[in-house]
Formats: sequence, C-alpha cells, structure tokens
Amino acid sequence: MKKSRLLIPAIFIVSIMFSCLGPKNKSDKTEVAALENQEEWLPLFNGKDLNDWTVKIHHHDVGDNYANTFRVVDGVIQVNYDGYDTFDERYGHLFYKEPFSSYHLKFMYRFTDQWLEDAPSYTYRNSGVMFHSQDPNTILKEQDWPISVEYQMLAREKNDVARPTGNMCSPGTEVFYKGEMDPRHCINSSSETYDWDEWVSSELIVYGDSLVIHKVNGEKVLEYTKPQIGGGVANGYDPKIKIDGKRLTEGYIGLQAEGQGVEFKDIKIKKLN
Repeated sequence: MKKSRLLIPAIFIVSIMFSCLGPKNKSDKTEVAALENQEEWLPLFNGKDLNDWTVKIHHHDVGDNYANTFRVVDGVIQVNYDGYDTFDERYGHLFYKEPFSSYHLKFMYRFTDQWLEDAPSYTYRNSGVMFHSQDPNTILKEQDWPISVEYQMLAREKNDVARPTGNMCSPGTEVFYKGEMDPRHCINSSSETYDWDEWVSSELIVYGDSLVIHKVNGEKVLEYTKPQIGGGVANGYDPKIKIDGKRLTEGYIGLQAEGQGVEFKDIKIKKLN
C-alpha cells in the first residue's frame, strides 16, 4: 500500500511534464495525432509514364492531352508548350486516378523558362496543385477551372519584390481563414520568394473538410479551415456540380498547366487517420 501511494505523485508529475512539452494549440495537436496514425508513403508518379493520371484541358474533352502538354521527361512530369502556336486559354490539369480525403502530400516543383506570351500576365512563373477537386470526368469541355482548392506556386518575377509561394486559391470554392469566411480568391502564405529554376519542396496536409496546412521547404506557411464549394472564378461548369455551401470532404489531386512551363517530381502521399 505504501508503494502505491508513493507512485501517485510521480505519475502526476510526469503527466504534467508531458502536457507542458506537448503541442500548444489545437491545430498542432491535430497534426501530431494524425501523423502518428498513418499509412506508408504511396508514390503517385512512377517516374516513367502517366498511366495513373487523367488529362483535362479547357476546350478539349477529358483525356485529350492536346499537343502532348503533359509528358514525362527524364523522370519528371513536365508541362511543355513546344507544340502550341497560341495558348487560347487552354488551362489544363492532370489528375491522379483516385480521390483522397485526409492525407499528407509531398512534391517538388520548379519552373522552366517557357511561357506563352498570349497567356494572361498573372500566369507568368505561376502554377499550382489542385486538391479536393471534382471528378475530372464531370468537368465539361468548355469549363476553364475545376471546382477545387489550389496550392498555388509562384516564383520571383522582379528583383526585390516579394512573391511568396504555397498560397491558397479557390476556383469555385471558399475557405475560412483565421476563423472567418475569407472572400479573397487567393490568400498569400508567409513563405520566402524563390527563383524560377530552383527546386522547391512542397507539402499539403489535409484533414477532410476541417483543417488544411501548406508547407514550403519544411516550414508551415499557411493554415485555413472548412474548404467548401462557393464563390466564383470557375466558369462553364455543370450547375448540378456546384452546390454552394457543400463542405469538401474529399476530392482529386491535379497538377496545373496555365501557359507557364513547370516540372514536378517526387510526388507521394500518405493517408491520415
């Protein structure tokens, strides 16, 4: 009996120590708990072909990889416009074959020196990875953007002018930022500015329709919650698909092409419980 009485204070002290050393806020606790209960990393790109991916380009039917826009070159997925005469608003996306809900996505990207001058000026050194996207088979031929959330990638445009990457954009969707619905189409991250030809390590941590975290080169640069359908920007969609206010619990992951050459590699995902 004396031994059990002596153990009680020790256990209490240890518990207090662990609570003090643990995550300080709710989002950090959620991230730690989920990452401790996860499956193995799954490569989404095999480094050889695009057999597990589906192309959808504006003005073209699903599966039509116009002018070989998306291709595999030296073990990377490349967005290449050497077969284009004009851009003609051919916003394109390359979607992985299955949807995901809660997961940790990692990938690396860098831009090339190829940019179509008839593309909108904002597309210069600009691309992205779409997630929680609608099924590519539901995207209409004349729909420009998939209803989705975007991890936006940017590179330096002018010297001494900050241009962060790992931002959030929302074609046909809306998110809550700092506890409130944010009406902006894009929300900038706190990342540094990187040169166009520099490989950048990116991470996207998604917990269904609750919390989303963006990371750049290992650092958390943006956090927001409650991704849902709503807002504008996307055009030409099937109205039955765009149900404003519907929370996005899962969706497809898509690599973006919007007039700027870009390369992707080391794309892998780990499902979270």
